[in-house]
Amino acid sequence: MTDKELFALVKDKLFTAVLGDALDALGYRKQFLPQPIKPLVAGTKLVGRAMTVLEADYAEGEGKGPLADHPFGIMFEALDSLQEDEIYIASGSSFSFALWGGLMSTRAQHLKSAGAVLDGYVRDTDEIRQLEFPVFSRGSFAQDQGVRGKVIDYRVPIDVEGVRVSSGDLIFADDEGVLIVPQEAEREAVQNALEKASTENQVAKAIRAGMSSQEAFATFGVM
Repeated sequence: MTDKELFALVKDKLFTAVLGDALDALGYRKQFLPQPIKPLVAGTKLVGRAMTVLEADYAEGEGKGPLADHPFGIMFEALDSLQEDEIYIASGSSFSFALWGGLMSTRAQHLKSAGAVLDGYVRDTDEIRQLEFPVFSRGSFAQDQGVRGKVIDYRVPIDVEGVRVSSGDLIFADDEGVLIVPQEAEREAVQNALEKASTENQVAKAIRAGMSSQEAFATFGVM
C-alpha cells in the first residue's frame, strides 16, 4: 500500500478513537497530543507524515548566538522543506505568541503539505479558513513570533507534553484529538483499527436489536 492509499484509507474508514484504542492494545499508550489542540474548522480530518519543528522563546536583541540576527530563526528553511503530504508540527516554545499564520499556510498549501499542527497558537484565522488549509492548534492569538521566538531546528524528534514525535511518524487528527502513530507500529495499528471498527458496527447492530451492553461485550469483546 502506498502512502496515498494509506492516508485515504485512514481518513475514509477510521477515526482517532478507534486507532488510539488499537495503539493502546499494542502497548503505545501515550500517543494523543494534549486535548486543547483542536481543528481551526470543526469537522476537519488530517492525515499525513510529520515534519517536526523545534521552537524556542528567543527575545529580540538578547541573543549572541548564530541565530541572533535571524528573525524567526530558521523557520523559513523549515517551511520551505515541506514535502507533499507532510504535516508541519511545531512545539517547544511558551504560549506567548503565534506559531503559524496565513502566509505560512499559503506557502505550505503550494508545496502540497497536508496541514499544520501547532502546540501553541495560530493567527490570520480568517485567511486560513478561506484557504481551506487544515490547521490544528491550541487556539488563536495575534501576537507575533518575530521578536519573541525562533525555530531552532527541524526534522528532529520533538516532545509535546510527553508525546514523542519524529519526522515521518503518521499523524491522524480529527475533532476528538491529534494522534501520533509511530512508523514501526502504523501498519499493524491501522489493520487492527479497521477490524475493531468493523466489530463495533456489529455491536451497534446487536444493541439496536436489543442485546444488553454486558452481553455485547462478552460476545464481541469491544464496547
